[in-house]
Parts: sequence; structure tokens; C-alpha cells
Amino acid sequence: MPELPEVETIAQGLKPLLLGRVIARARVLDPISTPQGADLFARRLAKARIRDVRRRAKLLLLDLERPGKPDLFLAVHLRMTGGLVADLDSDEVRRFSRVRFELADGGSFVFTDIRRFGTCLALTAPELASWPFFATLGPEPLEMDAEGFVGRFQGRNKAVKAALLDQTVLAGVGNIYADESLFRAGIRPMAKAASLSAPRLQGLHRHLQEVLAQAIRENGSSIRDYRDAGGNAGAFQNSFRVYGRAGEPCVVCGTKLRGTKVGGRSTTYCPKCQKG
Repeated sequence: MPELPEVETIAQGLKPLLLGRVIARARVLDPISTPQGADLFARRLAKARIRDVRRRAKLLLLDLERPGKPDLFLAVHLRMTGGLVADLDSDEVRRFSRVRFELADGGSFVFTDIRRFGTCLALTAPELASWPFFATLGPEPLEMDAEGFVGRFQGRNKAVKAALLDQTVLAGVGNIYADESLFRAGIRPMAKAASLSAPRLQGLHRHLQEVLAQAIRENGSSIRDYRDAGGNAGAFQNSFRVYGRAGEPCVVCGTKLRGTKVGGRSTTYCPKCQKG
């Protein structure tokens, strides 16, 4: 958390606020957030103009241009509790600010992180391309057709949920949206990916795209800490059918939902609606 819908929501919210603006200075308030070194990070970003704001997997990317220098990418890995807000001042933002990006027009945007696991990197194009995390990312689930999706899962001798969470198989899917899409597709999370027929995997592809699209429309899911670029909570948590509801009745059949672990991750499913 945040997962693909939350990061996409933040990117969509930041884009109209930041396009064309110039970073005057990056103030590193917590050096743990800039593992390449605070001085290098700040020096690279000075006078950079924001050309685009986008998402890749669970990563926020700001495309930057610098006068007389190679283009740069500000890569923000939010991990568990990271966030990026623009032109927003509140007690919470001030308390958890890790990096403040001061803009030439007097505004700012801020990287916040309660648990301090997130990171910000200022990378050239070759550095971004060779970053192991970035280089090994699988395709985007919202950009794949059904045939391509089936091909990513067929023959994999691991639980289908574990395959969904494997960022080298598919980029951006996390625990929430794996559980929710598997429930809608009627597939048990622990079923081996290789055991699923092409039609069942096609159904999972359709439901995964539906779940992700709905979550983006509803501003993502706010379980604990997630807020969008304007500091607003998401609403998709109100649509959860299984995630976090172990022991509660299934919304479809009334059977008690079961909790287990798949690939080390907490998992909830309906033993009646979801088949192996």
C-alpha cells in the first residue's frame, strides 16, 4: 500500500498542478528518504522543469528537463506510507515531511512518509533503465489484452495470487486488488496458475481490469494512511468484498469468509464462491 490505483490517482492529481513548474530547490529533511545522497539529489534537481507526471507500476515518475543538461527523472517509490502532495500545508504534512520541493513560483510539493520506508531518487535515463527494480518490472495490467495476460500466467507452478503479486509477472498489483479480483473471478487465491484454463484466466484479466479501473475512479483505497495529491481519502475501501473481511459473511452467498496466507501475504476468500 499504496498500490497501482492509489499511485495512479496521485499522478493524475499532481499532473495539472505541477506541469511546467520549475523546482528551485529540493530540501531534504530526512536523508533516509534520498539513498543516493542528499547533496547529489538536491544538486541534480535545482532548476529542473517538470515536463510530465506519470506512474509505472507502484512508482511515481516526474519527467524533468534541465537547461544545458541531460533530462532527469524524479522517481518516488511510496512503499507503505509514502505520499506526494502539492501546494498543501497541514499539521500532518508538516509532521511527516521528508523532502520538500520548493518551486520557483513560490509554491511547493512535498514527499511525506510516516514509516520512512519510501525513497526519492533523481536519475538520468540510463540510470533509470538500469535500476534493477525498474528494469525487471512486468507489463502494466491495464495495458494488456487477454491473450497477453493468459500467456504471463500459463505454466507458472505457483499460486495464482502469488503470481499476481510478482512485480516481474505483472506490474503494480498488490494485496488488496489481488484479493478483490480473484473473488470476482471466482478463483481461489491458492490455486496454481498453471492449473487454470485459458477461459478462467481471461475472466481474471477482465475482473482485474474492472477492479483497478473502479478503484481509480473512486480515488483509491484508504485503509490507514493513504491520501491523494490534495490530501483527500479514497473511497474504494467501501466496495471491498473480501479484503480484510475474514470471518465476516460473503456478500454474495453468506458463507463465512476464510483468512489464510498465500506467498506470505494475508489473504481472504470465500470457500463457496471461489473454486480451485
